[in-house]
Amino acid sequence: MKKYVILISGRGSNMQALIDARLPGVCSAVISNRPAAAGLAWAAGRGVPTCVVDHQAFASRDDFDTALAAEIERRGADLVLLAGFMRVLTEPFVRRFEGRLVNIHPSLLPAFPGLHTHEAALQTGVRVHGCTVHFVTPALDCGPIIVQAAVPVLASDTADTLATRVLAQEHHVYPQAARGILEGCCRLEAGRVVWTSDTTPAEAVLRVPAEE
Repeated sequence: MKKYVILISGRGSNMQALIDARLPGVCSAVISNRPAAAGLAWAAGRGVPTCVVDHQAFASRDDFDTALAAEIERRGADLVLLAGFMRVLTEPFVRRFEGRLVNIHPSLLPAFPGLHTHEAALQTGVRVHGCTVHFVTPALDCGPIIVQAAVPVLASDTADTLATRVLAQEHHVYPQAARGILEGCCRLEAGRVVWTSDTTPAEAVLRVPAEE
């Protein structure tokens, strides 16, 4: 059975969605770079092993990434899932886990990479917003797209209300993507994501929930 680890920095709501989804594998650890991350207690309470690799204990970003990579390897991870992990990873780290390092981002990439995505969506006046699960590459928020979910931007939206609706979709599509990878239905080929399950392509790669 395949093993996966989840990296968090805070409460880890996407981590909770992944674990609650009962993926076809074993979560060998939830790892945080912050000792006080609330998600650690949640995971431990459900019998999931937890670990802290505190970035503040290392003199450089490279040293931290080396220690984090060693901990991931020690846990025997076939898949590494970033769930609110607030660190920019170095290129050697990303290359080491290429094809098995996955992140979720709160926008329809390639639109709005980086932070403050919901504010940016409102400021630019887009009518559709959402989230993206993607393989991680050295270029920030630019990796091959696995699955996306779209939500309408309402006239009454604030950054907080939009974020709440997008987060609800994150909790659907991240487990979907992780399950596909762990089951071998989703793979990376020549820099592009290929779904090989019986699911139709549209259903596999884009979730469009009914407008609320």
